Amino acid sequence: MYLSTSSELAEFCEHAASAKVIAVDTEFLRERTYFPKLCLVQVAAADRIAAIDPILIDDLSPLVDLLADTSVTKVFHACSQDLEVLLDGLGVSCAPVFDTQLAAAFLGLRQQISYASLVESYCGVRLPKAESLTDWSRRPLDPEQLTYAEDDVRYLPGIYDRMMHELVERDRLSWVAPEMGRLCDPERLRRDPNEAYLRLRRAGSLTRRQLAVAREVCAWREDVAARRDLPRKWVASDEVVVEICKRNPTSLERLRKIRGTDQISERDARSLLEAVQAGVGCPPDACPKIARHTRPSADTESVIDLMYAVLRLVSEQSGVATQLIATRDDLLEFVQNRDASPLACGWRWELAGATLSRLLEGEVGLTVREGRLELL
Repeated sequence: MYLSTSSELAEFCEHAASAKVIAVDTEFLRERTYFPKLCLVQVAAADRIAAIDPILIDDLSPLVDLLADTSVTKVFHACSQDLEVLLDGLGVSCAPVFDTQLAAAFLGLRQQISYASLVESYCGVRLPKAESLTDWSRRPLDPEQLTYAEDDVRYLPGIYDRMMHELVERDRLSWVAPEMGRLCDPERLRRDPNEAYLRLRRAGSLTRRQLAVAREVCAWREDVAARRDLPRKWVASDEVVVEICKRNPTSLERLRKIRGTDQISERDARSLLEAVQAGVGCPPDACPKIARHTRPSADTESVIDLMYAVLRLVSEQSGVATQLIATRDDLLEFVQNRDASPLACGWRWELAGATLSRLLEGEVGLTVREGRLELL
């Protein structure tokens, strides 16, 4: 079903609201904009599949109500971008959410498995990739495009049912539920301009004072990009921002000597200089701290290596992806500050943390039997 009118959407959403579970996907563009442009929303619900056209439909409130309905579980695959796009495009926070990519990592499949690989694994169907570079904003959409788009939700309800059965059978639903809850946490989706500098490439080369400048300059860039709906790199690239933070220009003339600033208008350039001076004038105790990982000692590295071997063994035996349980940084934190580590509580403690704790206390060890690692 291709829905391009408000009445069609209202009828479909009324039907879909009776379902306990719906599958959702989006098609969007963001190459030339700051905010993603929502071009299509695909929904599979109660034996119907709809490709909903938000460009042509004036009243999307029935879809908003459906997505906001907390009695309906929304099934996505790799939902992070979809949730952001729906929040920006429709102003709706989807909850509760079930992410099949995340669930797959609890069920013996590799972490960050693609949708195509998941469908092939669960349904034995190979999906075509012919429309992966489609410009979804152009109208009309042809039948091939719509079939491709609908395929992105066609198999999700059946996969969800099988995954839920497996999670219950393996007694892992209580492990997965809090992870799914974190996916739709509004704080996770919130876009704070004052934290944009944390995503700045090469920020590790800056001093604390320069990071204070970066915080102000990146917030300036976010503001300009959002007001003009332009990609932030079109306002100023990360390389240019880092150079500005190192040079601290105090005049337009000095700013223009930095390559890549010529596209910044004089008005924006003046507000940029104000941002630089705000960073320069930041009190020392308010400057951002430099998040640099101190290299552990050789002995600690050896301990981490042994812990990681145990972690991989636990992953192999349980079918839960290694990186989902813990990273090497998590293992280091477990050694240095156990109570603050995610391995110290919840399902991670149950699955691996308790064993790692016993390893560090010398109560268990590793051996090799018939070419395979085993716990002693």
